[in-house]
Amino acid sequence: MLIAASMLVSLTACSNGDASETAQHLPETKEYVVNVKVEKLEPAAITDTIMLPGETEAMYDVALAAEQEGLIEWVGVTEGDSVKANGQIVRIDLKALKAAKDRAEANLRLKKHQLNRRKKLYEGNVLSREELEQAETEYTVAETNLREAEVKYEHGIVVSPVAGMVNVVHVDPGEYVSKGTPIATVVNVDRIKITFNVPEMDVRFLSTGQTAPVKFDAYPNEKWSGVVDFVAWKADPATRTFPVRIIVKNTDGRIRPGMIARASFVRRSLNDIVSVPLFSVIDKGGERIAFVEKDGVAEARTVTLGVIDGDRVQILAGLNVGENLIVAGQREIEDGVKVDVR
Repeated sequence: MLIAASMLVSLTACSNGDASETAQHLPETKEYVVNVKVEKLEPAAITDTIMLPGETEAMYDVALAAEQEGLIEWVGVTEGDSVKANGQIVRIDLKALKAAKDRAEANLRLKKHQLNRRKKLYEGNVLSREELEQAETEYTVAETNLREAEVKYEHGIVVSPVAGMVNVVHVDPGEYVSKGTPIATVVNVDRIKITFNVPEMDVRFLSTGQTAPVKFDAYPNEKWSGVVDFVAWKADPATRTFPVRIIVKNTDGRIRPGMIARASFVRRSLNDIVSVPLFSVIDKGGERIAFVEKDGVAEARTVTLGVIDGDRVQILAGLNVGENLIVAGQREIEDGVKVDVR
């Protein structure tokens, strides 16, 4: 029994010694801390904009037609030519019209000469008043016939009412055309008009004279300045939107009718608001969460978003000016976690 008791005391002493030695070598538990970056919230300004697509049109797109029937005697342009305002495009049956005008001019000269003679005879009591009035009437008719001949002659020359480029020529010399036959199309692209369909909730922010930056899909890295030329007073019943027209200068002619344009319309400018980077807001089951650093601890805030401008968003509620918003490391933390600002 003495031997057994001695062995038990020895084992107990060894066991306590090993436990003590093991406890001395255990590592100390460290507190969990996340490295973050913060942005101090200050009063900011933000612009509320809306971007809409539109299709370009030539400032003037004129479809010319024959004003009378006849033979095409001369075509003075071809596709791609530039024309000046009142520049001639085609001549229709001009020789016959010129002959008719010359006859009317000659007849007018004759009637004028006869009228002058009869006036002298009337003053000499050789002619009656009735004969003088008949001569005056014949002169008036001759004047009218000349004006009609001159109008027909002018109609025989199809001219462009605007300066521009000839886009299409529909006729060739020697063709016989009827009144109303398409002759040519002239477009003026010195300025381009673009029509946008603006939603009813946004049209109230737009007015004529307002400027807007415009980009074209054909030139993605360039930007033009447009001016609002027209804001519709009545909505399109099919789309319930309001047509708004913008004018863009096209001095180099690179913008062509039919291109797709995109304009940014400023609805309003907001000052002294709280704005944060979009990426700093986390969506958790439909709830928008942002984290602020306060006394070395992350604090979760439910935020209400407002206007988005580029990569920043207005905060309507949940954050205040002067707080430290966590903008890096926010996806690795929870409310109450200790953070180290780097």
